[in-house]
Amino acid sequence: MESSAALVPFSQLPSFFSQKPNNRISKAHPTWPSKPRTSLPTRIHCQKMYVPGFGEASPEAKAANNLHSFFTYVAVRIVTAQLEVPAPLCSFKTSFKFSKLMCFWIIYKSVNSKLPEQSYNTEAYEELMEFLSRNSLNDGDKFCADLMRESSRHQALALRILEVRSAYCKNDFEWDNLKRLACKMVDESNTRLMRDYVLETSHVDNEGK
Repeated sequence: MESSAALVPFSQLPSFFSQKPNNRISKAHPTWPSKPRTSLPTRIHCQKMYVPGFGEASPEAKAANNLHSFFTYVAVRIVTAQLEVPAPLCSFKTSFKFSKLMCFWIIYKSVNSKLPEQSYNTEAYEELMEFLSRNSLNDGDKFCADLMRESSRHQALALRILEVRSAYCKNDFEWDNLKRLACKMVDESNTRLMRDYVLETSHVDNEGK
């Protein structure tokens, strides 16, 4: 008796070397790496907000430019205060004992100050105030450049303002306090605006009823 297995055609036997793609394998391995998409914008991967409309400069650069002008204004105020003679020294009604104490205090401040040339100078103060009356501080660099070219005495004042501006920016300005105050102002302003809006809309709703 012949075996029945010999009568089965070869095409009906199970194929272990099939060339057809097996879709079950791709589904069973979802962790295979896929080709990354290159059409997405690069800023979508950034964790910070995208701020349009500033051109090549960043918002921080714009803020730094405004602070630069502000530091010039502060430096001018500091220099004028250093040059101005205090009112008690200019008064004839001041007692001799108090004037003597003020002189000792001026000497002490001049010796222990961080910046040089801390002596009071009425003539330099008047010249700087006169120059301020004719020139604007909106552009700090232009103000200092014009002050340098006014005269030799004005040049010394300009150099002093530049020195004070640099020292104040690097040593005395409280950057951490600036961030704290700016965030506090934004939070308080947002809270106030939302509270006013809620009160206004609730008042209108009550009148409608």
